[in-house]
Amino acid sequence: MRQLLMTTLLVITVVLLYTSIAQGDGGTNERITDSGGRMADHLSRISP
Repeated sequence: MRQLLMTTLLVITVVLLYTSIAQGDGGTNERITDSGGRMADHLSRISP
């Protein structure tokens, strides 16, 4: 029973860390989206 409780708490902790790091304000997901937009703008300005 104790091992099941510890495993559940560990899984909950990992999920909470993921959501705060990847999905939070200024998180990884937002940074990747912004970076992709900047790269697309830069590439569209390059003359062939």
